[in-house]
Amino acid sequence: MNTSASDRKAIRRVVISALVGATIEWYDFFLYGVVAGIVFNKLYFPGSDPVVSTLLAYTTFAVGFVTRPLGGVIFGHFGDRVGRKIMLIITLMIMGVATFLIGLVPTYAQIGIAAPLLLLLLRIAQGIGLGGEWGGAVLMAYEYAPKEQRGWYASLPQIGLAIGLCLASGVVALLSGLLSDAQFLSWGWRIAFLISGAMVGVGLYIRLHVQETPEFAAVKARNAELRVPFIDMLRRYPGNVLKGMGARYIDGVFFNIFGVFSINYLTGTLSVSRTDALLGVMAAAVVMIFFIPFFGRLSDQLGRSRVFMWGSLITASSAFPGFWLMTHSGGNMALVWLAIIVPFGILYASVYGPEAALFCELFDAKVRYTGISFVYQFSGIFASGITPIIATALLKSGGGQPWQICLYLLFAGAVSALCAWLIGRSPAPEPAPATCALSRAPDGARASASAGRTGTPPPR
Repeated sequence: MNTSASDRKAIRRVVISALVGATIEWYDFFLYGVVAGIVFNKLYFPGSDPVVSTLLAYTTFAVGFVTRPLGGVIFGHFGDRVGRKIMLIITLMIMGVATFLIGLVPTYAQIGIAAPLLLLLLRIAQGIGLGGEWGGAVLMAYEYAPKEQRGWYASLPQIGLAIGLCLASGVVALLSGLLSDAQFLSWGWRIAFLISGAMVGVGLYIRLHVQETPEFAAVKARNAELRVPFIDMLRRYPGNVLKGMGARYIDGVFFNIFGVFSINYLTGTLSVSRTDALLGVMAAAVVMIFFIPFFGRLSDQLGRSRVFMWGSLITASSAFPGFWLMTHSGGNMALVWLAIIVPFGILYASVYGPEAALFCELFDAKVRYTGISFVYQFSGIFASGITPIIATALLKSGGGQPWQICLYLLFAGAVSALCAWLIGRSPAPEPAPATCALSRAPDGARASASAGRTGTPPPR
């Protein structure tokens, strides 16, 4: 398929907008998780039992995942009725303001019980913002992309997760290395949250200069928006919703064990320094930046469900050698970092790379924002939000040994592989009906009447 220079420029603009915004949102969201087990458990949830205070800190971390489905439904609804672009602007603002304010919340010692309550309220806002962000970002790239390259283009905003995690871990590691423990706990950690304000300004500027996607423009031109997309999604695609949530399981569990819980495990159980643990996660995130689009492109060539299915099984199985190497590293940081980088930086990307396109293809354009947001965010409650809590409990149950955690990961991988296999055997969603002339569509969508008939961008 030939793509004109103007089309390529429009696609690049959309992808950059989605990637920058996703990076900022994930930085904000992950920053909380990185800090929860090393700062919030001490300053906002003090107690005589460090395990209990850590569990309480991770509980507020989990709340962000509980509220993400609410954000997904709200912004998915208006994204399918009003448009993708405006929702992405709103979600970015919500997330940025909430993160900035977390950096200003007084500690428990200063204002008592109001401190963790304010932290909880702002974490709820973060969850709502991210709940609407992810679906809109990947959808913009997916719906603009040529059909045969949708896996690759939809994977590019996914890189925002890796960059966001890299930035969150890197900023905290830098502050930890430059400051004493007392300085870091007193005020240093707040800097990481406060710089989010400047990042949001950059993201908003970029997002204000993109146009609506051709597929949604076609829906608007026909006045074919649904009154309640969520109801239509449940009525027409109940099986796809369940299969999508099942496929998401290994993504959420694996990411939060290696990207969040491992920091607390390395520092608390293996006595690795906080800076070294953060550097290991950051290095894995850097490697992941290159492997996410690699597996996204591979899914265009070999099939979405096939890459995701095998990726789920291999990724889950890698936890055993990964944790064994951490446990038996003998303090050798090169081995510790290798134990994180290979499973997390390389193998995990085989799941996360093709995931966006896999979920987008479960729904047609009229309910796609709602559908992918709900699948990704609602399943995140179980797959992501409570994972650090489960991992902490399993570690204690195993006497400080991580093998029960590895078995839990293997179970999650098997569930996701089965669901991916079922998705591969399912028929494609019913395409949107034929369109009339797109007199109201922006940019190149006006000449794209065939987009509505095929459910893909027109030939270029």
